[in-house]
Amino acid sequence: MTDDARATRTNWAGNLTYRAREIRAPRTVEEARELVARAPRVKALGSRHSFNAVADSPGGLQLDLSALDVPATIDPAAATVTLGGGVRYGDVVEQLDEAGFALANLASLPHITVAGSVATGTHGSGQHQPGLASAVSAIELLTADGELRTFSRTGDPDIFPGLVVNAGALGVLTRLTLDLEPAFEVRQDAFDALPWQTAIEHFDEIQAAGYSVSMFTNWARDVVDQVVLKNRVPADVPRTLFGALPADGPRHPAHAAGISAENTTVQGGVPGPWYDRLPHFRVGFAPSVGAELQSEYFVPRTSAAAVFEALRGIGDRIAELALVSEIRTLAADDLWLSPGYGGDRVALHFTWRPRQPEVEGLLPLMEERLAPFAVRAHWGKLLHGKPLEPGHRGLPKFRELAGRLDPQGKFRNPFLDWALSDTEG
Repeated sequence: MTDDARATRTNWAGNLTYRAREIRAPRTVEEARELVARAPRVKALGSRHSFNAVADSPGGLQLDLSALDVPATIDPAAATVTLGGGVRYGDVVEQLDEAGFALANLASLPHITVAGSVATGTHGSGQHQPGLASAVSAIELLTADGELRTFSRTGDPDIFPGLVVNAGALGVLTRLTLDLEPAFEVRQDAFDALPWQTAIEHFDEIQAAGYSVSMFTNWARDVVDQVVLKNRVPADVPRTLFGALPADGPRHPAHAAGISAENTTVQGGVPGPWYDRLPHFRVGFAPSVGAELQSEYFVPRTSAAAVFEALRGIGDRIAELALVSEIRTLAADDLWLSPGYGGDRVALHFTWRPRQPEVEGLLPLMEERLAPFAVRAHWGKLLHGKPLEPGHRGLPKFRELAGRLDPQGKFRNPFLDWALSDTEG
């Protein structure tokens, strides 16, 4: 076990300093059990990619899972992979591909841990693709008493929908089993300057044009700066996209802000393995922009046009602080705390310049604009109001489950006490 008493105590973006009394990095699951059993307050740390205090443990213990030695195991007959709680997507995707397998989808960057991604409801893109947590078929959970408990989609159907997207409130995910499918290749094609009115009128057709689709904008211009279609090959890709022309070179998502495409995955219609095309950013390079903050909101797919107009109405305010905003779609799932719970959603992601006081000053206005649309927010990103809309049907069930698995609140913190409470605001 390593003692990280002098280790970096900030998150990935550097905008948050953890208030934990100590950070420990267990090398084995047994070491993690011992630490959890004797600590009054515990939170797990993965890649530290959360921008808020969801993973903080003020005065308590943080478990850095990056050193956890749990080798990934592929079961070819079941078409699953079981991996440890500290594994990042980028650590395992090539191993899966070499074995002839793939994950159905990936987030925009492969630098994040699988456990942290699914716990916070992280997603990729694609109107037929639910969030990444939907690939999880079983988990091993280290609970408050230091015991390891195994749950599965088939063995625990009544509670499994509450166990995966859990915001770290139920325990420590020490192992996860993910569904696999046969390996495939993907091409991605970028198109420039899609008129906003066209984007609204043909939104459904644009989303249907790719296995995964991303639209990049700053909300102030009359055009969507860039649309990226990611398609399994072979694919019939249009030469133009409702008036948007093919890009004349590689594009970073924040191309319009002058950011180099050096760290992006290959575009231009060149086929490549799923793991090197579905993410926007390459393994081995700094992800995204680097010096940034992030927020993300989710609204019903059926409200897309009205939401776009609501945000364009404050586009000048957004553009002052945003490096780029990304619009994606995701399919419905049944996971209680997931942004996709109960219906298809449009995801509105914001990559902000590192000016946190100004960003936090803008978020209330944005959330006010989005409130009529049953807006939800990403569990691990900057927000003003609560992550879930008032009356969210999955929240009472989750609170009851948390009370059973962690009756003393060992895995709670002030952020979760607020976010999971039944009070408004």
